[in-house]
Amino acid sequence: MASRGKSRERVEPTFEAEDERDDELRADAGDRIGGKRAGRTAKGKTSKTTKATSRPRERSAKGKPKRSTGGITGLLGRLIYWSIVLGIWGAIGVGGIVMYYGARMPSASSWSIPERPPNLKVVSVEGTVIANRGATGGEALALEDMSPFIPQAVIAIEDRRFYSHFGVDPLGLARAVVTNLASGRTVQGGSTLTQQLAKNLFLSPERTVERKIQEVLLSFWLEHKFTKDQILAMYLNRVYFGSNAYGVEAASRRYFSKSARDVNLGEAALLAGLLKAPSRLSPARDPQAAEARAQVVLGTMREEGFVSDDEIKTAMSQPPTTAKRYWTGAGQYVADMVLEETRRLIGTIGEDLLVETTIDMALERKAEAVIVETLKVEGGKLEVSQAALVSIDGTGAIRALVGGKDYAESQFNRAVKAKRQPGSAFKPFVYAAALETGIRPDSSRNDAPVRIGNWTPQNYDEKYRGPVTISHALANSLNTIAAQLVMEVGPDHVIKLAHRLGIESELQANASIALGTSEVSLLELTAAYAPFMNGGYKATPHIIRRISTAEGKVLYENDYAEPPRVLGEPVVAAMNRMMKGVLTEGTGRKARLSGWEAAGKTGTTQSFRDALFVGYTSNLTTGVWFGNDDGKSMKKVTGGGLPAQAWREFMTAAHTGLTPVPLTGSDYVEPQPMPMTIGTILSDVFSGGEKRYPAAPATNRTAVPQGEVPLVGTPQADPYQPGSGGPIPPAAVGDSSPVQPASRRTTLLDIIMGR
Repeated sequence: MASRGKSRERVEPTFEAEDERDDELRADAGDRIGGKRAGRTAKGKTSKTTKATSRPRERSAKGKPKRSTGGITGLLGRLIYWSIVLGIWGAIGVGGIVMYYGARMPSASSWSIPERPPNLKVVSVEGTVIANRGATGGEALALEDMSPFIPQAVIAIEDRRFYSHFGVDPLGLARAVVTNLASGRTVQGGSTLTQQLAKNLFLSPERTVERKIQEVLLSFWLEHKFTKDQILAMYLNRVYFGSNAYGVEAASRRYFSKSARDVNLGEAALLAGLLKAPSRLSPARDPQAAEARAQVVLGTMREEGFVSDDEIKTAMSQPPTTAKRYWTGAGQYVADMVLEETRRLIGTIGEDLLVETTIDMALERKAEAVIVETLKVEGGKLEVSQAALVSIDGTGAIRALVGGKDYAESQFNRAVKAKRQPGSAFKPFVYAAALETGIRPDSSRNDAPVRIGNWTPQNYDEKYRGPVTISHALANSLNTIAAQLVMEVGPDHVIKLAHRLGIESELQANASIALGTSEVSLLELTAAYAPFMNGGYKATPHIIRRISTAEGKVLYENDYAEPPRVLGEPVVAAMNRMMKGVLTEGTGRKARLSGWEAAGKTGTTQSFRDALFVGYTSNLTTGVWFGNDDGKSMKKVTGGGLPAQAWREFMTAAHTGLTPVPLTGSDYVEPQPMPMTIGTILSDVFSGGEKRYPAAPATNRTAVPQGEVPLVGTPQADPYQPGSGGPIPPAAVGDSSPVQPASRRTTLLDIIMGR
């Protein structure tokens, strides 16, 4: 065995743990291809390294080298960094919310502009707009048809960058936020006109995040779908301006009584100012507040360069606009009537319609002025508060209509809807019926106390004149003669004639109908007088000439070219001569017209509750009523007083510049009487001794079939209930004894002896 010192121990290869190795061979920069050995000198020897270089470099927790961060620069950097981070996350959150609420909306492909509520545009014969009816209160106008001041004023005060933003105005929104924060309350809104339109068209007024997001999305859609001018026009035609006025046309007519086409600078500023608070700033409610807001709008318009300083001075010098709390003017009564009639003629109104009426605006204005002025001057001292007027031509076309003193105070149409007793204004129908049964204008009756059953009619002045002609009795409105004629002719015949001429209301078949105790409207009473004026033809009252769509399609057109004859020519001629006497020598003298033949009849009801005058020329038939809505008695106002005066004033204005034309029948020549012979005497005896006027031809009197007109002495059952089959008794005249039927027939000897 070899000794220990010389022996050599074999060393087996081992694998030491990686962390137990002190000097492992590592490739440094000098060992890499193309690299330079860091630890070698030019002679290829390894250089000495310091302890510092042999230590690994210190690293931050994230493996990055530590840098010096401190001071304002570092704080600013961190602020910017976190602002960006929060902005990104905020944008993601807002986007998510928008996507959520957007997903809840219907598909954009199904979005469409809601139809504007239909409007009824009511115009006169000459094309003047009388009024509008509908939910909006006015028609829609194209932007180019409006006064240019209106869009300028609205843009200046509501959305200065309207033509430059994309539906939402970030700058305007930021300005509103700053202004509101500075003032501590909401004084300025950030919504654009597009956003306001989107809200008005599609959304509810509630203030929620969902509604606001939907408003923005809809604004983007509107801006994509329509031009700026289209959006502005839609906004101006739909926005609310207070006092039930939607759109600039409705508001202009409501506050200024003119079209938006004619609005001046000051008026446009007032309209634009209303948009902030339409109800509170309405000039119908607070004229001073409306004017103050208009001044602000004018200043903004000047800042935006829309108007000059001179224009501002002119606008600011105008007096404040005042308006009544409701639509006003007599034309509003017409518009209400037209709306009801349109619905009756064509049914539901589903689109904008143009309704051409028979109204003459010159006559309408004069009629309103007469009524208002008469009540203003005489109403207080005579204790009368209301009046109505209606005027029609020979075809029944309504040329003027006033339903009351002031539409703003009361919208009830007293000319059409109110039914009141006509008093003696009903007597012409009694006399016309008498003429048809054989009585003549020169026939004589005794004006004396009369009793019919338990009824004892008296004259207005409680005086009696003895024997008078029928003409004189009508001219002086003698009640006793009218009562006698009703009983001679029969109430049924009077009623049928009245219905034939145009009275539509139900009439009571009793003797007192002679004094107008059955209620009728002023319109139907006036229309029933028209056959006296036009030669005996039915005059159906109507106010609509034509109804057409906005595109010009005609939906309705009236036709009254061939009215039926309802009175014979001799009866018309005789009635005109008798009713002319009412104005020349009777109760209607205050209604006389200069240069024109006119006829008519006064009417006064019991205790002076109602006073009427209905009269006519060859041109117009007009009825006037004065009274109180509550039926309170006036202070001795009769039909020959205020109504006759107002009638004369209106008719004088209506006939100014026209050539006078005589009444129908003025040239009528009555047939000459036949020579007196035994045959004619006997004929007179058995016909009652009076010539019979022919009634209207039976073929034209559709309301009264041939043979239904009762003659004097037609058998009727009950002497005091006509129509029941007994004889109609003559009125008891001159005494108080019971009324007995006539039992003695006139004989030839009576004729010869003059009895």
